Amino acid sequence: MSTLLAEERKTFKKSILKKWRSEGKIPAIVYGRNSKTESLLINNSDLRSVIKDVGRNGIFSVTVNGKSKNVILRDYQNDPIKKEILHVDFLQVDKDTEIDTKVNVILKGTSIGEKAGGVAKQFVYELDLTAKAKDIPDYIEIDITEFEIGHSVRIADIKKEYSNCTIKHEDDETIVMIDYVKAQTNEEEDISEVEVSGV
Repeated sequence: MSTLLAEERKTFKKSILKKWRSEGKIPAIVYGRNSKTESLLINNSDLRSVIKDVGRNGIFSVTVNGKSKNVILRDYQNDPIKKEILHVDFLQVDKDTEIDTKVNVILKGTSIGEKAGGVAKQFVYELDLTAKAKDIPDYIEIDITEFEIGHSVRIADIKKEYSNCTIKHEDDETIVMIDYVKAQTNEEEDISEVEVSGV
């Protein structure tokens, strides 16, 4: 199991945050249902390395003062301008802990329908689900390569593959559909010409 070394955070003055971040450190907390919340400092590059290794929803170990806890990355805050991680929340878990989380939906490939002039319309980009920590996928991938125009995938269609997760969406909710490209009508073309000529 991947391990992230951390140090105990003993001061909470805002004035020192800038210094920590200039040193590549991020404030963090670890919490759990039956454990006391701990405040930590972690190394930014170490965190990125661990997440790259185990995935966004993977379990890894956080070690502080020689004591280790199994955790997942529960939440984090980003600087909207610099895109830097400002703060991290870890949830202490064991492999059978059930967790409510969100997982991204990714489309794989270019469909037959798209090659024939259609378009892939994705309606769901993120799924709410509940699963044991060890069963949470990093993402849900749908291979659309063989899909022709008119083919669609609903929530019900992926439940068997992800049967170890409870997907909290209606079965008939459409995730993706290969649709026709709507041809521009003569009326729309006329309006466009008027708008252009009036500029």
